[in-house]
Amino acid sequence: MLGVMPIEKAMDLANEKKLDLVNISPNAKPPVCKILDYGKYRYELQKKEKEAKKKQKTTQVKEIRLSTFIEEHDIQVKAKTASKFLSDGDKVKVGLRFRGRERDYAAKGMDVMKAFAEAVADVGVIEKKPVFEGRSLTMVLGPKTDK
Repeated sequence: MLGVMPIEKAMDLANEKKLDLVNISPNAKPPVCKILDYGKYRYELQKKEKEAKKKQKTTQVKEIRLSTFIEEHDIQVKAKTASKFLSDGDKVKVGLRFRGRERDYAAKGMDVMKAFAEAVADVGVIEKKPVFEGRSLTMVLGPKTDK
């Protein structure tokens, strides 16, 4: 800590030590500067950013497709796959496509979605309730957070 001083004096001190005068906080009154090796300073910042990036977890959206007249065992098999995705921290988009006259059985499709949501209830929660988008019914499940 050298205290408040004119820029010329600070530049002379930095040149004497063969280092750089780096403006750390330009918006402060008075501005805060440090005398240090700028190349080394930038290297340390990049290293910290890289380390922070490494620790980040990017979530992906995985998709699972169901059909209107799917059997109970098939729901369980697909629910097991979805549970694996959810436990890995990914989101799951569940789609149910209505083909031809299956559109008349929208209630059956809602029942299938409800059964699927109940099958993965231990590891996932419904983030977006089942909604019709054209000829398909979609729902988004997210991993359950323990608080």
